[in-house]
Amino acid sequence: MREEILSIPDVATRFLDQSRGMLASVGAELRRKNPPFMASIARGSSDHAAAFLKYASELTAGVPVASLGPSVASIYGVSLKLGQAATLSISQSGKSPDIVSMTRAARQSGALTIAITNAIDSDLARTSEYPIDILAGPERSVAATKSFVSSAIAGLALIAHWTENDDLLAAIDALPAALAKALACDWSPFAAALKDETSLFVLGRGPSLAISNEIALKFKETSGVHAESYSAAEVMHGPKAIVGKDFPILVLASRDAAEASIAEAADRLAEQGAAVFITSDKAASARTLPFVTTAHPLTDPLAALVSFYAFVEAFARSRGHNPDQPPHLRKVTETL
Repeated sequence: MREEILSIPDVATRFLDQSRGMLASVGAELRRKNPPFMASIARGSSDHAAAFLKYASELTAGVPVASLGPSVASIYGVSLKLGQAATLSISQSGKSPDIVSMTRAARQSGALTIAITNAIDSDLARTSEYPIDILAGPERSVAATKSFVSSAIAGLALIAHWTENDDLLAAIDALPAALAKALACDWSPFAAALKDETSLFVLGRGPSLAISNEIALKFKETSGVHAESYSAAEVMHGPKAIVGKDFPILVLASRDAAEASIAEAADRLAEQGAAVFITSDKAASARTLPFVTTAHPLTDPLAALVSFYAFVEAFARSRGHNPDQPPHLRKVTETL
């Protein structure tokens, strides 16, 4: 897992260098289709990448994205009316029958079907009209890291080409260097705050909420820690009732319009007695974790995620877990 985490900047560079023409071509198809909405088809970590790209699409293209339940096609046999839509299927292996089934149904309904996968010879790639190979190379660790970041970058670059967003394209080109810096961020103070805790919250808002979902999953997969992901707004309703003294909370903030409100929420929870750590310097009571500011608010969450990946691999080992072999899990999960 650690080797794959350390390879993320190089993997991102390889993908961007080799995929510009293809991404521009698929972006042009999206402009031609001009879909009034998009739909995502994914599970697990790939669904978290899809949620990240949902925010990117809505914030840059103004096009809403709905997450489809793959079982609608694979189990229930229902064909959705997707003729005007574009769909984005994400799967590292491209093997899961339910993802393939829903993608096939979407294409048959007339949708423009795009797939992001690390297996260009997979059933998903063959089923989709426009497969995108993330070129991450074999990923041996069960917990996806380099394939997740590569999938997010692929989708983000596609959206930037679709919307002809030069600022975002430039930020994506500069992202590998930022990710290399992010690997060096020291989050060990957060490990000290976790102590013997077995539960924590991970908070975000907007694009960083999607990344908080991924972080919560990685805590479970690698470290045996029960982590729940919430919106920094939603946590102020029912969930904060269980926040007591020294309850650990990790808060993800980017340099975007939500940063001030996220920092305010972090401070309120810290004042409630929680051990709150945030990737922002705008909080007064919560503790700041080292973070890398990238060239665009939409790429900031990916830098924070890479810092977390480096942290959680070492944290898992410090707790006596082997993050390369988590219990009860396999690399490829094929669901119907």
